[in-house]
Amino acid sequence: MEQPVVSGTAHDPEGERFAFVGISNVPTDWARVLAALAGSGLTLGPPPGTTPAAPSAVPVTRMTPPSVLDLHAYLLTAIGKAARRRLTDRLTAHGLRLWHLTVMALLHDLGPQMKTALATRLDMNASDLVKIVNDLERAGHVDCVRDTVDRRRVVVGLTDAGRTALAELSADIASTDDDVLAPLSPAEREQLGSLLRRVHHHLEPANDLTTPQEPLGRTDD
Repeated sequence: MEQPVVSGTAHDPEGERFAFVGISNVPTDWARVLAALAGSGLTLGPPPGTTPAAPSAVPVTRMTPPSVLDLHAYLLTAIGKAARRRLTDRLTAHGLRLWHLTVMALLHDLGPQMKTALATRLDMNASDLVKIVNDLERAGHVDCVRDTVDRRRVVVGLTDAGRTALAELSADIASTDDDVLAPLSPAEREQLGSLLRRVHHHLEPANDLTTPQEPLGRTDD
């Protein structure tokens, strides 16, 4: 939360000059406050015969309202945003985005997949999935081949170069974890990971990841 701030200079009747800074975390009528100061015998601004200093930028302090720190959903959102920014920076350095990493990881974990199965499992729009797969194919990370049983279907799989790139990327991303979780000990990190995986499992829709299915009559051209 931003704190209203006002600053300036004043001097007493003898011309002694001093600076003042006012900070408030509640709505404040600074005009009335300054008027009260002016009526107390103090004169706002530089002493007579001096050149007024150029106005400086008003400092602003960012602050999280303490009350929301008791809301776990807020904490997860705020921490997630910070972690995502760091992760995005690492991926961008490799010319990739988060969806590229997610598709590569799923192909690594489950093996070659049909495009429609990939889109369904990642809860992703089919046209967006095609764009991501095309990016990865151009980079040499995946290949797309016709299914030997049903030529209408296109199967996506990691290439050897893709597996190597994913391993290097994962090692680089691990440092993001170290950055985000720096205040925690190794044991605390393991406990946190276990708790987060349990919550994630609770929220994730149940599905069978072992037997990919695709509606007949669909094409993936």
